[in-house]
Amino acid sequence: MTGHQVARVRSVFYSTFYRLPARWRRRLVRLATQKYTVGGVVIVRDADREAPDRMVLLRQPPGYGWNLPAGLLKRGENPATGAARELFEESGIKVSADELIPLAPNALVHANGRWVDMVFEARVPSTVEFAVDGAEVYEAAWHRVDALPPLTPSTARLLAHYGLGPYASYPEVRRGD
Repeated sequence: MTGHQVARVRSVFYSTFYRLPARWRRRLVRLATQKYTVGGVVIVRDADREAPDRMVLLRQPPGYGWNLPAGLLKRGENPATGAARELFEESGIKVSADELIPLAPNALVHANGRWVDMVFEARVPSTVEFAVDGAEVYEAAWHRVDALPPLTPSTARLLAHYGLGPYASYPEVRRGD
């Protein structure tokens, strides 16, 4: 097809598409576009300590490594609201969405391009009480940033983007390679 023919086909397609009712156009776009899973992650830091400070980590099934508080956002949910909700559900730590600080980068697109984590930081006092259910989360605990326990690979990679954890010195992880 020549450039002129391609332009003509595109013109016919778009003129037809925009004549459809808005409801149908939205459905067609949803069918034709990629779907993404969006998660909210919170790096909870100790508000009462100077460097080296501490962060909250969770041990979840199967229990081979420690994770950050995180979970899936509900469809249409504000990322900060969802991250605050997941933090409370998994650890018992209650913060409002306004108290969460978006980190830079705030959105991390994972290697397969179908998963996006919205990452926030919260500063809470070390006297905060943890409440874990024993099913989804075995344990929540404070850990010194300079002496982290064994982390899950995904947690270690995520922390590296913020200069934390065992992969922090690997530039290819921080770039997302």
